[in-house]
Amino acid sequence: MKYITKVNRRRLLSYFILTLLIIQMLPSTGFSAGEVRLLIDGRRIDALPQPMIKNGRTLVPARLTFEEMGAEVKWNERDRTVHISKGNRSVLLRIDSHLVEYKIDQEKTYGLSDVPPQIYAGRTFVPIRLASNALGVGIGWEESSRTVTVNSNQPADIEPFFPVEIESVQAQGVITGAIQLKSRFPEGVPAGASKIKYLLLNPERGKGKVIARGNQPTATYNYLPEVKDRGKWVLVAALYDDQDDFVAGDAVGVQLLVTPEVSLLGLSPNTTIKDTVSLRADLNFAPAYVKYEITNLDNDRVFLSEEADPYGNYPWTPQVADSGTYSLRVIAYDDTGQAFPSRAVTVRAEVEPRLGLLGVSAGSTITKPVNLLANRNFAVSQTEYILRDPETGREKVLAKIPYGGYTWFPGPDDVGTKEVLVRVLDPAGRVHTSDPVRVKIPAEPQLLLQGVGPNQVVSGPVELTSRCNVDLRNIKYYLLNNQRGERRLIAEGEEADGKYTWTPTPGDEGEWRLWAEGTTRNGRKVTSEEVSFRVYLGQLHEARPIIEKEKFLDFASALAVESWQRTGMSAALQTAQAILETGWGQKVPVDKYSGKFSNNLFGIKGGASAGSVISSTWEEYNGQPYRIDANFRAYADPQEGWADHKDFLLTGSRYEPFRAVMHDSGQGAWALKRCGYATDSQYALKLMDIIRRYNLAKLDEVGI
Repeated sequence: MKYITKVNRRRLLSYFILTLLIIQMLPSTGFSAGEVRLLIDGRRIDALPQPMIKNGRTLVPARLTFEEMGAEVKWNERDRTVHISKGNRSVLLRIDSHLVEYKIDQEKTYGLSDVPPQIYAGRTFVPIRLASNALGVGIGWEESSRTVTVNSNQPADIEPFFPVEIESVQAQGVITGAIQLKSRFPEGVPAGASKIKYLLLNPERGKGKVIARGNQPTATYNYLPEVKDRGKWVLVAALYDDQDDFVAGDAVGVQLLVTPEVSLLGLSPNTTIKDTVSLRADLNFAPAYVKYEITNLDNDRVFLSEEADPYGNYPWTPQVADSGTYSLRVIAYDDTGQAFPSRAVTVRAEVEPRLGLLGVSAGSTITKPVNLLANRNFAVSQTEYILRDPETGREKVLAKIPYGGYTWFPGPDDVGTKEVLVRVLDPAGRVHTSDPVRVKIPAEPQLLLQGVGPNQVVSGPVELTSRCNVDLRNIKYYLLNNQRGERRLIAEGEEADGKYTWTPTPGDEGEWRLWAEGTTRNGRKVTSEEVSFRVYLGQLHEARPIIEKEKFLDFASALAVESWQRTGMSAALQTAQAILETGWGQKVPVDKYSGKFSNNLFGIKGGASAGSVISSTWEEYNGQPYRIDANFRAYADPQEGWADHKDFLLTGSRYEPFRAVMHDSGQGAWALKRCGYATDSQYALKLMDIIRRYNLAKLDEVGI
C-alpha cells in the first residue's frame, strides 16, 4: 500500500485550512517560542522547550512531544538522525532534510516534509504534522487559546504535505531499465514552482544524485540507470522556485535491478550493404562507452572498434575486398569494464568499386599547391594523377605511383581550363578512372613564401624557404619597414628551394613586411605576396600555475560545487575539465609580453572584465603551421572566470544537447564531444577517467 498517494481529500483540506489559520494568526517570518501551548491527550505540557512558529509553521520539541505519547526517541549524533518508534510504527527523521521515512508493520514508505527537522538551542524541533504522520495520531488547533492539541486516541492516516505524486513508479516498484519520469499535480503545479529535479537517494544516508532535471514540472524526463546502482533507493520529485528554494515534492521507495539490454540500430537482418551505414546503440542503461564488433563470417576476421560514444553514431564503410557475409554487434561497457553485448545482426556486404578525386573542387583556380588523393574503396597496384585538356583530350601524367597522394603545384605551362582526374589499376589488372574535375590554371608564375606567416610575432631565428611553380635560378628575401623607410636584403642564394636562416637583432624590433623574389631561367622576376609581421626580442612570459598542484583539486572542486548548486551542471565534470585543460592548474594563460595573469582556466578567447591577455595559438600559411598572437579573456579572479565558462556552455546554441544531460558527468562528457567542444577524439574518455580515478562523483552528491 502506498500511503502517501492515497489521500483522504477531506483530511487534506482540513490540514490546509488549519495551516492557513495558523499563518493568519502568527508572524510569517522568523520564529517565536512560548506563544503556542501544547496539549497532549488532554494534558497541558508546560515543560521546556515550548512549541515555536517558524515561517508560519508550528514546530514542536521532538523528544518531549513523542515521549509524552509513550514513544521511544533515539538520537544518532553521527548521522544527525532522530528515530521515533511506538508499537508497530516508527519514523526516521534527518536534521535539515525534508526526507521522512515511515515504517508500519515493517513496510517502509517515504514522504517529504514542508519544513525539515531543525535544532534550536540544542533541541530537535519537528513540524506538528510529522507527529501525526509518525504515530498516526490526530492533531488540532484551538484558535482562541492558541493551542496545538494531540490526541493519541484519534487514529490518522499518513497524509502527504504536498499535492504532488510521482506517477512513473509505484511505491516499492522495481526499475529494470530506462524509464520516463513524470509527476502528477491533482491541484495544479504548486505556486512558485518553476523547475523540477528527480533525485535518487540512498535510504540509509538520505543522499544521492540528480537523475533528471528541467524547467517544466509537468514534462516527461528520461532516466537511464547505471548497472552499479542496483539496490534499494528513494526516488524523489522535488520542485523549486527561481531562487532554488524547495517548494514541494513527493518521494517513493524503489528498487533498482537493472537488466542490461543492448541492441544494434542502423541495420536490419539479412539486408545488403552497398555503402556507408550509420550504426548506433539502443540502451536501457547508461554505460561508460561502447565498442562495435564486426566479424567477417567468410574468413572469421574480427574488427573491434575503439571506445565510442554510446549516444552517438558510428559509421561503417565496407570496402570492395570486404564483400561477404558479416555479423555485427555493439558491446556496452560500464565503468568497471564489464561488457554487455547486443545480439548479432547478420548482413551481406556487396560493394561496388568507387573512385573519386579529392584535393580540388570544380571551378577553382589553382594558385597554390594542392594535395591530390584518390578516394577509393578498393585496393590498387598503381595510381596515376592526370591533367587533361578538355578541348583536345590530350592527357599529361602528373604522377605515377603505387598508391597514396600527390602534391601538385601547376605552372604556366599548363595555363587554361583543364581537367584533373585519377586513374588506378586494381590487383586484378582492371583500370578505373574517376570523373574529371575542371579547374583553372593562371598564366602567371606563383612564388610562395614559407617560414613566416601573416601577423606572426618573430622572437628568434626563422628559417625562410620558398616554393615556385617554375624553375628559378636564384632567390632573395627582402624586409621593408614603412615607418623607417628601410628596405633590406636579409638572405639570398642560388638554391631557390633552399633553406635560409635570418636572425633578428635588437635594432630590428618593430613592424615589418617580408617577401621573396626570384629570377626565372629566362630572366623574368617572380615575387611572392608580402607578409606583415612583427619582431619582438624582449622577455616573453609563459603560462604559470594558479595554485600548487597538490592543492588544485580542492581549489577547483570548491568552485565546481558552488557552480553546480547554481546551475545544475555536474561538479565532477566541471572539476575534471579544469584538471584536463590546465594540467592540474599549472598552465594558466598569461600575457606573453607583460606577464598579466588571466585567471582563465578554460582557454576562452576574447575579452572579459579584466580585459584580455595575449597568448599564442596555431595558424597555417602556405601549408606550414606557425604561432600567432590571440586575445584570451582575463578575469578579476578565478571565480569570475569559472562562472563565465559555465555561462558559455549554458547560453551557446551549439551546447543545447549538453544542457539536457549536464547533471550527469558521463552523459555530459560525451555530449560535449558531440557538440564539438574539443577536437581531441579521446576528450570524453579522458574526463571520465579523471572522474573515476579521483572519485569526483562524490562532488555531485545531493540531498533534499
